[in-house]
Amino acid sequence: MIDVLIIGGGGAGLSAALAAAENGAKVAVLGKTYPTRSQTSMAQGGINAALGNVGEDSVEAHIADTLKSAHTLGDEVMIRKLCEKAPDAINWLDSIGTPFSRLEDGKVAQRKLGGASGKRACYAQDYTGLKILHTLYDAALKADITFLNEYFLLNFIVEENRVLGVTAIEMKSGEVKAIGAKSVIIASGGYCGLYRGFTTNSTAITGDGVAAAIRAGCVLSDMEFIQFHPTALKNSGILIGESARGEGGYLVNSKGERFIDELKPRDVVAKAIWEQIESGEEVFLDIRHLGEAFIEESLPQERKLAKLYEGIDPVTDLVPIKPVAHYTMGGIDVDHNHQTKVEGLFAAGECANAYVHGANRLGGNSLLETIVFGREAGENAAKFARENSEVKVASSEQFEKDRNFVAAIPQFTNQIDFYEKRDFMGKIFYRNAGIIRNEMGLKGVLAAIRQMQKELPFMGIADKSKEYNTNLLEFIEFGNMVELAEVVLVGAIGRNESRGAHQREDFPNEDNEKFGGVHSLSWKEQGVLCNEFRGMK
Repeated sequence: MIDVLIIGGGGAGLSAALAAAENGAKVAVLGKTYPTRSQTSMAQGGINAALGNVGEDSVEAHIADTLKSAHTLGDEVMIRKLCEKAPDAINWLDSIGTPFSRLEDGKVAQRKLGGASGKRACYAQDYTGLKILHTLYDAALKADITFLNEYFLLNFIVEENRVLGVTAIEMKSGEVKAIGAKSVIIASGGYCGLYRGFTTNSTAITGDGVAAAIRAGCVLSDMEFIQFHPTALKNSGILIGESARGEGGYLVNSKGERFIDELKPRDVVAKAIWEQIESGEEVFLDIRHLGEAFIEESLPQERKLAKLYEGIDPVTDLVPIKPVAHYTMGGIDVDHNHQTKVEGLFAAGECANAYVHGANRLGGNSLLETIVFGREAGENAAKFARENSEVKVASSEQFEKDRNFVAAIPQFTNQIDFYEKRDFMGKIFYRNAGIIRNEMGLKGVLAAIRQMQKELPFMGIADKSKEYNTNLLEFIEFGNMVELAEVVLVGAIGRNESRGAHQREDFPNEDNEKFGGVHSLSWKEQGVLCNEFRGMK
């Protein structure tokens, strides 16, 4: 019997796995890809900690910056915990071999990211997330943690509000499996896949864990808060990290004018770029003045990506950019112990809403959250497993239901191409549920999503094989995306204000009295709103 089963092998999942194993738990990590392909590898700029290695800094300043970025929607208890534990998180990462960039005196190098009051982000060139991820994976292998790679999560098995395990498709056989566990941690990442074609996230980020959490009885909140990264390559949406601006890069328009302080919070910078583009200007990142030697030393990945995907060299050329969906601030509600409303079911990382990001995440805090809260979730899940007895799940009702569902999908009529619908969803989400929103546009997207929900039985798949059937898995992913799209849109329609990443042109005042700094309604509470909008044409 597995003590702690972790869904997702990114930064949060691996940190949780290591912490749970350190606390004596038998741990397994389940994922639809291999850990080294997780979204954590895309985090480039750095991981925050008030070390003061480059200039003065303090934990209190880190807390203040995080609260300010959250636009009053942060939980100060959780934010304080995150920031206070940050130096220890860096020391721990350092102790297991993370190859941070170094100052001449050997201390970890730090740079300033947007919204920060000082140079606080510890980095490893512009590969910070990748190098942290590989270090964590190496440590997990040394700890003999079991990896269930290429298993696609379907649902959580829950009885009497207690998680008993999961159902998942074993990709190599196509069989639905029931996997029992004393406790489960969701670390499956966010849901920026809704913006397909307009996101820095990989195509694997489709919100499967968050969607399964809804069905398991968890509460979701703040789902309408989507952070748009200011600098993605114009044609591909590939991320050019905040490290480029943190090291002194400029943002200029077609006239060569700098139009915004490049190190303002991401919501402010992304909105300014969007307004330039909407007015007919092109926008560029300019790092030419930094020089080739510096770019090769500190920003090698940014240069390679620009060459590969745009065909230009940042040493000599302007880099054309646009803002795209990057990070989801909302997610699965967790308490101060990172447990959801379902007993024994925990969540950490981008899939969870621990109330530290609020309306706009501070750059450099996402990697920090995966380490600090990932480890806490692992410790707490291990404790829960020790205190609770084993359970058997092989013949559960959920297992039979999911096995029958997967078997039925090849029989769907497949009259409508769901791939076309998926791409269409990405376009309308970016245009009408993106950086600038209004009620009419949001309701229009919601009507389109309602129609997709009705059409799902008429979509189906062309590939009827069992082994490694990506057509089948992508169809199930699309179903999860359609389910989450409704949640995001209802939350966005209901939040009649502009706050942080949620910018309503029909409610431009951030001090709108209707919300006054409160979190959005939980998904269960939004049921009334959902029923109201279901009748829309």
